[in-house]
Amino acid sequence: MGKVETFEDLEIWQSARRICQDVWYIIENTSLGKDSKLRDQMNGSSGSIMDNIAEGFERNGNREFIQFLSISKASCGELRSQLYRCLDRKHIDEDTFEKLKKETQLEGKKIGAFIGYLKKSNRKGSKYD
Repeated sequence: MGKVETFEDLEIWQSARRICQDVWYIIENTSLGKDSKLRDQMNGSSGSIMDNIAEGFERNGNREFIQFLSISKASCGELRSQLYRCLDRKHIDEDTFEKLKKETQLEGKKIGAFIGYLKKSNRKGSKYD
């Protein structure tokens, strides 16, 4: 990966966007679309993953970025829990569940690793330059 200049350059944001697209696909193409409360929660938590990465990046300081990344990581867990409800209510099959579960687990690990990197970095962020 080259130099990161925008949040769109971040691999974790790109994969969060794919997760969000995958969730939207099941909202549009399964009975989840009719389960309004769960649908809205899953749409919100999947969006929260990518949105908090973007917002934290735009704060231009590592300390704030880490805070937003931790929210994004927590949203991965929230979405994974909602996927269990989605499976239990038979909105998705086992294969779809496993695929999305693995995606959210991997995303959470990548975000956690990035948080670790930022905590060890001597760079405080562009707003401190």
